[in-house]
Amino acid sequence: MIGYVTLGTNNIDRAAKFYDALLGEIGAKRMMEGDNFIAWGTGMTSPGLGVIKPHNGLPATFGNGTMVALVMDSKEKVDKLYKKAISLGAIDEGAAGPRGENFYAGYFRDPDGNKLNCFWMKS
Repeated sequence: MIGYVTLGTNNIDRAAKFYDALLGEIGAKRMMEGDNFIAWGTGMTSPGLGVIKPHNGLPATFGNGTMVALVMDSKEKVDKLYKKAISLGAIDEGAAGPRGENFYAGYFRDPDGNKLNCFWMKS
């Protein structure tokens, strides 16, 4: 299964500020960092999320069709994290709400244009 995901950034300081605040909402904190990357997580055995300046020195770009999904354990937490992302300057890609009977999600893009969602799924 997925261990971690990295998203490209052209501005590590802006990305750090955005993800410190956003991922702090769900209990994640910085686990590793260097001059060109930062990784957040809730523990070494849980999946993590990082931002990185591309190794090849070219500008970071977002992938068309690429999305990172952050699992929540309630609809209320989806609403809260989605609203936090928007308050931090994320671009709305679909407000939090039901998507069918058993799926509830909110979609947004971070300051670099990377697409994320937060979701809850009825089991």
